[in-house]
Amino acid sequence: MVIRDIRSNPATRARAAGPARRGTVDSRRFPLYAAGEIDVPFAIATHAEVIPHDTFWEEHSHPTHELIWTERGVSWATVGRRVWAITPMAALWIPAGVPHSGWAPAGMLHRAAQFGIHAVPSISEEPVAVEATPLLRLLLDRLGTEDLDPDARSRTEAIVFDVLTPVRHGLSFQNPGSPLLAPIVAAVHEDPADTTTLAAWAVRLGVSTRTIARAFRAETGTGFSRWLATVRVQHAITMLARGEEIDEVAIRVGYHSASAFGAAFRRITGMSPGMFRAR
Repeated sequence: MVIRDIRSNPATRARAAGPARRGTVDSRRFPLYAAGEIDVPFAIATHAEVIPHDTFWEEHSHPTHELIWTERGVSWATVGRRVWAITPMAALWIPAGVPHSGWAPAGMLHRAAQFGIHAVPSISEEPVAVEATPLLRLLLDRLGTEDLDPDARSRTEAIVFDVLTPVRHGLSFQNPGSPLLAPIVAAVHEDPADTTTLAAWAVRLGVSTRTIARAFRAETGTGFSRWLATVRVQHAITMLARGEEIDEVAIRVGYHSASAFGAAFRRITGMSPGMFRAR
């Protein structure tokens, strides 16, 4: 897709979810396309870019299905109130026509593949995580080769279609949208080590603990403790991707020990912090 506008605009930080961002952020504008609104001459087209500055993609949608992953670093995509972490292991499939925004830090190697809707049906009606296996990444790299002959390209595309499989557990969380819970959401994203209890929040907000707990479950599909742990892990992922020490990351996201942090990290991601950083 053609970038219509790139400009420096710190105000866009307020619209981007994920870890806190500081300083100037480049903002990119894309059109909002309906699924299939533009006919594309390809089945799969790949793109790679080293992000030169912290960058926010304003809400947009593609006429094609999109698969996003990274070669290094972590980026973020927001669809409605759900925020997804995108890593070298966890790609995100976004069906054609679905509005989304994104954020990536400077230095991240961003990868994307566009899938023509005439060539492949969406693997899911909603955005869904896809395991970015070594095989899938190698196949998509091959499709980026300019001198690949048509027959070889068709065979490679067929294998890509075959190995694209949604996974049950993506690195994502849903932010509540009600004014009641907005102060809690803002405080946790500003400082994931915030230790304010649900009971303390209830006193501050002038409601019962049960009211807050019910609102969290109704708006996020999970309880407050699980939501908090997921947000903390999402922040931790960015720090680990920068090479920060596990003990330091644990403290900065609200855990008193590396073992407690590791247990929470495994519950959310299925791997230890060390395994994540090694991959």
